[in-house]
Amino acid sequence: MQILLWSLVLLASVWAAHWGSDQLAEPLEKLRRQWGLSEAAGAAFVALATASPEVGTNTAAAVRGLSDIGLGNLLGSNIISVPAIVLVSYLASRSSDKKVNHLEVKTEALNVQAIPYILIIILAAILTVPAPWRGLQPIDGWIMLAAYFLYLAQAIFRERQSSKEVRWRKGEVIVALAGALGLAIAAYFIVTATERLVSLLNISQIIGGLFITSTLSIAPEVFATWNVAKSGQVTAATTSVIADNTATMTLALFPLALVGLQIQDLRLFVVNLVFVSLLAIAYAAFIRWGKQKNSFELWEVLTLIAIYLIYLALMIFAIL
Repeated sequence: MQILLWSLVLLASVWAAHWGSDQLAEPLEKLRRQWGLSEAAGAAFVALATASPEVGTNTAAAVRGLSDIGLGNLLGSNIISVPAIVLVSYLASRSSDKKVNHLEVKTEALNVQAIPYILIIILAAILTVPAPWRGLQPIDGWIMLAAYFLYLAQAIFRERQSSKEVRWRKGEVIVALAGALGLAIAAYFIVTATERLVSLLNISQIIGGLFITSTLSIAPEVFATWNVAKSGQVTAATTSVIADNTATMTLALFPLALVGLQIQDLRLFVVNLVFVSLLAIAYAAFIRWGKQKNSFELWEVLTLIAIYLIYLALMIFAIL
C-alpha cells in the first residue's frame, strides 16, 4: 500500500514539476522569437526552463544529502530521453499531413546542439572518472556551469534570424513565478517519494534515480514533443531533447558538485556514462552521415531504441 501511495506522490510531483517548467518555458519561447533565435538555438535557450525539473530535483537531493538519487536521475534521464523523444517525433511527423518516410531536421541540429553536447559529455567524463579527481567536487560544478554558458552563447549567436514582434500579456511574470514556486515544491516531493520508494523496494538510491525518477520524469516531455512535432516544428521537437540533456549534464550536475559526491560504484557510473555518450554520438552520426542527410529514417530510430534495450539488458544481467 505504501509503495502505491508514494508512487502516486512521485507521479503527481513529476507532473507538477513539468507544469512549473511549462510556465517558465512560455516567456522564454517569446524571448526566442523576439531575439530572432533559430529553432535549435531557441531549444538551448528554452532548455533553461524545460530542464528545470531535473535541476530542481538534483538541488533538493543535494540539500537533503541524497545526492545518489540526483546522480541516478541525471544519468537515467540523459539515456532514456534520446530514443524516446526521437521515436515520438518520428511517429508524430508520420501522422501529420505530409506522411514523410523520414524525420527531417535542420543542419543546425548537428552544429548547434549535438556536437556541443558530445563535448560536454567528454568534459564530464574527464572531471569525474580519472582516479586523481574521481567524483564530484565544487570546482567540477563551476567548470560545468561555465561550459553550459559557453554552449548557450554559441547557440544564441549562431544561425541568427530576424526578430519577430511578440505580445506580452499582463500577469505572465506572476504565472512564471508561480511556476517556479510549484517547481521547487514538486522537486522536494520528487526526492522524498524516491527516497521512500527505494527504501520500501530495498534498492540503492542511485538505482531509484536511474529507473524510477528518470523514467517518470520523461513522460510529460514525451507528450509535449508529440504536440510540437505535430505542429510542424520538427527541428524544435527533435533537438529539444539534446538541449535538455545538455542542461541536465551541466546545470543539474552543479548542485551535486557543490556538496561533493563520491562515486560508490565506478563500474555502474562508467557504464551509464558510456551509454549517454553512445546515444549522443549515434544521434549526431545519423544526422551527419545517414542515407537521408539531416534526418532520421525508421531504421535509425530503431537503432537508438536498440541501444537503450542493450543498456537495459547489460544493467539487469551484468551490472546489477
